Amino acid sequence: MLSRSAGFAALAAARDAVLERAGGDARDGLAGAPRVRVLTGAEGHETIDSAARMLGLGVPGKVAADAQGRLDPAALEAALASGRSPTIVVLQAGNLHSGAFDQFEDAIGVAHRAGAWVHIDGAFGLWAGASPRTAALVRGIEAADSWSTDAHKTLNVPYDCGVSIVADPTAAVRALGLSASYLEAVAGDADPHDRVPELSRRARGVPVWAALRSLGVDGVAGLVDGLVVAAQGIAAGIARIPGLEVRNDVVFTQVCAGFADDERTRALGAALAEEGEVFASPSTWHGRAVVRCSVSNAGTDARAVARTVAAFERAAAQL
Repeated sequence: MLSRSAGFAALAAARDAVLERAGGDARDGLAGAPRVRVLTGAEGHETIDSAARMLGLGVPGKVAADAQGRLDPAALEAALASGRSPTIVVLQAGNLHSGAFDQFEDAIGVAHRAGAWVHIDGAFGLWAGASPRTAALVRGIEAADSWSTDAHKTLNVPYDCGVSIVADPTAAVRALGLSASYLEAVAGDADPHDRVPELSRRARGVPVWAALRSLGVDGVAGLVDGLVVAAQGIAAGIARIPGLEVRNDVVFTQVCAGFADDERTRALGAALAEEGEVFASPSTWHGRAVVRCSVSNAGTDARAVARTVAAFERAAAQL
């Protein structure tokens, strides 16, 4: 299960729950049922759009966001007031480019007052809550109705370990559960198959459990802190390179950089890829070319930070 699958599972629960409140039943199909709308910030992740389409909800409506990609609660309130259909609001814990976090306390309050379900897309950023250093970024997030994250990013477990959490388990079972005589679980036991899209699947929860059990509260906090410190170190080093600027406020693990000239920025990304010392993905943010660093490897220590900055210096010197 990846973040897209985890988001799909949570949004399936959300769809069925808000539809039921409006007198509909997803088990009867969506034709003729009240239209369920999904609202996300203008810089919401594409996996949410994909999950919404797969669930028959169409492309989400976009709500205005600030320069760092944080959804504007006032704009959300206006969007909610513009229609009365069952609504799912998706907020973001960690913008793909800036690492920014939505204003959860304000936005969740606005959404709930309008009767909307609130889902948190926290692919890498949900883990900010594990450290006192970054916990303020997710203040109020516990009031949401569902959350999704990737354990294979910030937590550093093997690839394709997505996590879907729904506050009301019955909503997840209603949307995703199935019944067959050969699948009967022991009476009273929760069956994981009733909470995910897959039936045949490996035990992805085992590495997540093992990581949490071995690291403990302090260990996970230390892991998060190390990634944040590394991102800040990379940003500081990049900012010292003539002509190269850091485009985002580095609040978590994302660093986006670029030159004033987009072609030069693209050439920087190509030079880094050609050398192969570090991987920094080329992207476009706010219509500008950027080179993006997403720090997620727990082994990114001071030496790795120095190597990364040095690679940027060598690549920039070639341009």
